[in-house]
Amino acid sequence: MQKINNLSSRLARYRPLLEQATQRVLDSGWLVLGPETAAFEKEFAAFVGVDFAVGVANGSDAIELALRALGVAAGDVVATVANAGMYTCGSLLHLGATPYFMDVELQTQCVSVAEVQKALEAGVQAVVVTHLYGRAAPGIDVMAKLCAERGVPLIEDCAQAHGARVAGRRVGAFGDAACFSFYPTKNLGGLGDGGAVVCRDPKTAQALGQLRQYGWSQKYTVTYPGGRNSRLDELQSAYLRIFLPFLDQDNARRRHLAQGYVRGLVHPLVKVPRDVGENHVMHLFVIRVEARASLAAHLLERSVATDVHYPVPDHRQPVLVGRADRDLPCTELLAKQVLTLPCYPEMTEQDVAHVVESVNSWRP
Repeated sequence: MQKINNLSSRLARYRPLLEQATQRVLDSGWLVLGPETAAFEKEFAAFVGVDFAVGVANGSDAIELALRALGVAAGDVVATVANAGMYTCGSLLHLGATPYFMDVELQTQCVSVAEVQKALEAGVQAVVVTHLYGRAAPGIDVMAKLCAERGVPLIEDCAQAHGARVAGRRVGAFGDAACFSFYPTKNLGGLGDGGAVVCRDPKTAQALGQLRQYGWSQKYTVTYPGGRNSRLDELQSAYLRIFLPFLDQDNARRRHLAQGYVRGLVHPLVKVPRDVGENHVMHLFVIRVEARASLAAHLLERSVATDVHYPVPDHRQPVLVGRADRDLPCTELLAKQVLTLPCYPEMTEQDVAHVVESVNSWRP
């Protein structure tokens, strides 16, 4: 079976280095908020091109704590998209904030500058821009400028786009804060859960450091409201320090494999992403097809796994029934059509060729 992502092959590739890192942490006797985390935070901030990175327990906490650190509170209205798996929206609900849903573009699956402009004109208190499937949201630099002109915080959701660039700058370097997930299947993933928030402002970084550690200003003294226990541990930090130097190389490999799909997929009923440049790190290779269930069943017969990212838009989730009535035609159409094909650095050209042949042989 050709899997969507084969973590076993990744672990085998890095196993000697991972074992060395494990031994180093065990020998240190320091398991939480120690030298490995401090080193990774410094290295990751430098990679993104910002001044600070604050490791947290997972990507969802990263979004919630970033919002808190930038002053978002209960009752605030925050602009976000509805086609990214409910992750940002869930954080907003935890805060008691209200989502203002922006529609996305069919071709990019990301929010447009025009939609961000509309949200700002509607008076939102913050904007979250998601770089979906590995693609940097087109116009993120313009969005950042628009938000700055109005004094509205911009948070980048980079959970699927580690290393993507716009005009030479990496995603995460545009907003007031940016959130990353290090879930194992991410382009930069650990061996468990993990996340980080990056920023340039020292006050924001200080707030994040307090929020991830109960809201402490000093040990056992809670001064910052909304704090929690959300820390990136030493083992995950050590593993991420191994993977980080290979990230650009692995992203280039993902783009190379994606180009094989772009060249080979010629089925007239299948829409294929074509913009495979430095703006896209191909976390997921997502096609569009109207008869999705039929194609997925055909591919399963050919031993090719698929997935849907994501089948239920946020504004149609049961938890938001009656609370998020908004017309999002592109978002809803994508939810019916998107289908994810396998794409990860350890795939071979032969693997890609098999998927291509399997898709092209489909007869609905």
